[in-house]
Amino acid sequence: MYRTTFGVVGLLLSSLVWDVSAQQLPPPGQASQLLQQAIQQNPGLGDQIASQIQSSGLTPDQVRQRLEQNGYPSNLLDPYMGAGQPGSSAPAPGASELAAMRALGLSANTLDESTRPLQGFVQATGESIPAESLALGNYVFGVDVFRRTTSEFLPLLSGPVPQDYQLGAGDQVVLILSGDIQAAYTLRIAREGFVLIPQVGQLYLANLTLDQALDVLYSRLSKLYSSVGRDAGAKTHLSLSVASVRVNQIYVVGEVKQPGAYEISALGTAMTALYAAGGVTRRANMREIEIRRHDQVVATLDLYDYLLRGEKRDDIRLETGDVVFVRLRGKRAQVTGAVLRPAIYELKPDETLPVLLRAAGGFAPEAALERVAIYRIVPVPARGTGPYPRSVVSVSLPVIQRVGDDPPPTPTGASVFGPVFVPGLAVEDGDSVVVDSVPGRAESYYVAISGAVRRAGRYPWREGMTLRELLTEARGPGVGAYLKEAEIARLPADRSAGQLAQTIRVPLDSTYLTARDSAGRFIGPPGQAFPASGSPEVALEPYDNVLILKQPAFSLQSTVYVGGEIRFPGDYALISGQDRLTDIIDRAGGLTPLAFQDGIRFMRTADGVGQVDIDLPRAQKGHNSRYNLVLQDGDSIYIPEFQPSVKVSGAVNAPGSIMWQRGRDVEFYVNAAGGANYKADMSAVRVHYANGTVRTRNTTLLVFHADPAPAPGSEVIVPMRDTTVKKPDLITTLGVVAQVISSIVTLAVVSKL
Repeated sequence: MYRTTFGVVGLLLSSLVWDVSAQQLPPPGQASQLLQQAIQQNPGLGDQIASQIQSSGLTPDQVRQRLEQNGYPSNLLDPYMGAGQPGSSAPAPGASELAAMRALGLSANTLDESTRPLQGFVQATGESIPAESLALGNYVFGVDVFRRTTSEFLPLLSGPVPQDYQLGAGDQVVLILSGDIQAAYTLRIAREGFVLIPQVGQLYLANLTLDQALDVLYSRLSKLYSSVGRDAGAKTHLSLSVASVRVNQIYVVGEVKQPGAYEISALGTAMTALYAAGGVTRRANMREIEIRRHDQVVATLDLYDYLLRGEKRDDIRLETGDVVFVRLRGKRAQVTGAVLRPAIYELKPDETLPVLLRAAGGFAPEAALERVAIYRIVPVPARGTGPYPRSVVSVSLPVIQRVGDDPPPTPTGASVFGPVFVPGLAVEDGDSVVVDSVPGRAESYYVAISGAVRRAGRYPWREGMTLRELLTEARGPGVGAYLKEAEIARLPADRSAGQLAQTIRVPLDSTYLTARDSAGRFIGPPGQAFPASGSPEVALEPYDNVLILKQPAFSLQSTVYVGGEIRFPGDYALISGQDRLTDIIDRAGGLTPLAFQDGIRFMRTADGVGQVDIDLPRAQKGHNSRYNLVLQDGDSIYIPEFQPSVKVSGAVNAPGSIMWQRGRDVEFYVNAAGGANYKADMSAVRVHYANGTVRTRNTTLLVFHADPAPAPGSEVIVPMRDTTVKKPDLITTLGVVAQVISSIVTLAVVSKL
């Protein structure tokens, strides 16, 4: 039950105190008012806190001890530790009670989130920078670092304090005497900086570190107790630790999201204060954030040291009354283009162009390292009466050293960025630095190669590029390449007559082959050999289109399949482009005695031709017969075995095979198979021949039939008729025909009158 109530309250407080989807956070005063309203709307929250404490397993003394160790009054939760009994009711909690529950680790997650503003830390709105702003660089670098749901700037609330931590009013320390004297004292430093030790008196510990405070304690207690000492022979030793740190009130003013006074832990720093105030605005000066103490600037924080280099040396701890002041922005410049982190950066007065480029992460790999452009606002005296103008300053980037060149002198004030120098040019407020990129593949100079090469396509052109280098990038000539010459289509020098290109033939030889054997000899594709002739290197120009020719009539082996009743069936390669059907049959050893020549099946895959009706006996009568086809790659020839029977299937009473008899028609084989049944459609009987051809019975209007003659190995198929269609009556049909004839005769007689 109590978990449900905590969840409801946590969600309510989350929606009221800080809305992570809102664009404007409520100020601290309004947040406290909303929190009180949320508590008033949940009158049973006090009882739920009492139940939470009771179910935690902690005794009242343990709760009081933990509260004291965390800097809260030990009796803060006493009204809730006695509640829960019949007739008793716990009072409504306040902000301090909710914060104490969180410090003890007894609050639910949702309530834990809702009490975070009570510590002075307002969780920022998760404002995200749009992707297009990141890509274009039109956002101020560093402004968003405090506007994320993070705890990176929160001080550590547990564990030992740093050795340089200075004690102050409000800190609670624990003094332990061990040895002959056994005692432990929990001491709170008063406003005046003193602690009161029983039987010892007051000691001033404010502004002392732990080591310094321990020296003071040894000096004072050794005068009262002779056994107290720091040497190894002493019988009583002291130890001092910080149980809980004080809370300091500091002020954050200037260009921050929520200026005002905040209470933060004494371990908090200037960044802690900035995070509590919701971060800086777009107008803030992030390079010189002042920390003022007693009206004196004690430190200046440069956020770029932390953001760019991870350094926090100037992020000092704050004391009560310190002021964190954020000025208006100073000089800013934008960097866009081919840099790693395009954005708007703030510069100190003496920082130059190299500093700005290093803040942007340096040049990207695609940067054109020749020059950068600075778009600068024209000064007021030089503007004239025109529109608000800008000028362009082109800054050349000297190359450190090219191959074969003497190293150039280092320009004054320049910095090295990879292979170039960036001059130490002053940057002015409002400048926009643009770093150009190298042209894309579609915009760069290129050369193209096609034809008999392994990898045709476009390739980037570079100065001095040769045809041999292009062929190497294209993985060398392909199979069947004509290695005697190549054609280059080049942009014409004169287009007055409408020329689109001019072609030239350049010599090649076998050295253009890229593959070699173990002896270092070139390995070429099969075909005509072209010995090395020492052909000169051919320089290419931009946009050249190289065509590697193919050897005339070159092709790889073409194969056909011969199977069935052949003496040596298998795949046979065509010797020439004029091999015919009978040539392959002869090479396969001829037909066997069981071969059925009329049943030959010929399939052609080229161009999707499919089955071809072949008359093998006629093809064997003459080599140039039109039945003796010229073969193509992928042809398939199958000679079946002679079958002296005819198969009858379909709508017959006794389907099966009938011995073939010369001269017998379809009716004979249908009757031999038991005759057609009542569902048969005898007008559509078809015959499938052994060679794959199909012929169907033709029926005229007067019921005359033209039957195909079945042959050995064929199949007669009697289909079923469509019972949904009525067959026309013969007498009715003859009556209709007579009426038509009578009408025609009548028209003829009338036309002669």
